[in-house]
Amino acid sequence: MHILKSVGVLSAARISGVLYAALGLLFAPIFLVMGLIGSMAGPRQNPFGVIGGVAMAVLFPIIYGVMGFVMGALGALIYNLIAKWLGGLQLELQSVNSGLVPSAGLIDPL
Repeated sequence: MHILKSVGVLSAARISGVLYAALGLLFAPIFLVMGLIGSMAGPRQNPFGVIGGVAMAVLFPIIYGVMGFVMGALGALIYNLIAKWLGGLQLELQSVNSGLVPSAGLIDPL
């Protein structure tokens, strides 16, 4: 049994930021389609719907990434504070033999 005592704040923030930016990229086509639909709705065609859709498709991954970074850092900080009081998460890890043979430079000649 292993106990996770703390989390690297910057590493958690980086991972969260990239993960959320990738999610923002997944949502970008939705904003493009909605902007296109919005520009064609109504009696007159409105070009601002497409412009708004394109702007959101560009800005959404950036905003999502920044917010993911901030919330990842905040979550790691809060976890570290709570883990000091409660002892952290208990993890059960299992070693798996990868079947790799060490290279000749790593073998101890005795």
